[in-house]
Amino acid sequence: MSKLKSSIAILSIAAVLGGCQTTTQRENATTGETEMNSTSKGAIIGAVSGVLVGLATGDNAKERRNRALAGAVAGGAVGAGVGNYFDRQEAALREELRNSGVQVRRVGKDQLVLVMENGIGFGTDSYMLDSSIYNTLNGVARILVEYPETVLMITGHTDSTGSEEHNQTLSLKRADSVRSYLMGQNVASNRLSTMGMGESSPICDNSTSQGRQCNRRVEISIYPKGN
Repeated sequence: MSKLKSSIAILSIAAVLGGCQTTTQRENATTGETEMNSTSKGAIIGAVSGVLVGLATGDNAKERRNRALAGAVAGGAVGAGVGNYFDRQEAALREELRNSGVQVRRVGKDQLVLVMENGIGFGTDSYMLDSSIYNTLNGVARILVEYPETVLMITGHTDSTGSEEHNQTLSLKRADSVRSYLMGQNVASNRLSTMGMGESSPICDNSTSQGRQCNRRVEISIYPKGN
């Protein structure tokens, strides 16, 4: 029973340590609901992981308890650092891309998605970037260079006009165009991967011209390194 009480006490301390790293709440940009930010989530997960490692080591109850407490502190600090880094990058991107026509969406605790909607940057059946998107991509690149500890998956999409094979090729070329542009703005090539989805993932109705324009898009997903 005493061991259980000690474990509960240490886990409680871990949660407090995690929660004290930073403000714990933010507004979800998609739902408008309040949620815990990545800094706090990372701190708590790291702290609890440190506790569990500590409890599993040591030669006696006192040593295990001390190691668990030390693990809570160390794990919480590491977890908070990773979460805080990602939160700061998200905030910087939202500020940089305000009123740009590019949406910044948060998916879970460790993924950001930049959606270039309504055909921004591409003409019909084209993978050549329009000059109207240069300033926006320059802003994205500035933030990416400032936060180098993340990696990107650039995904191209098309509407349903044309054959599936043609659209698959076109979507990948669109993604490659964005990748090449970002590399030209000093984003390291080893951070950038591309993928084409063709017409397989529409977000609007392809039966209308407006819907088809909506489906001609590129999405940039950003993840912490190591995910």
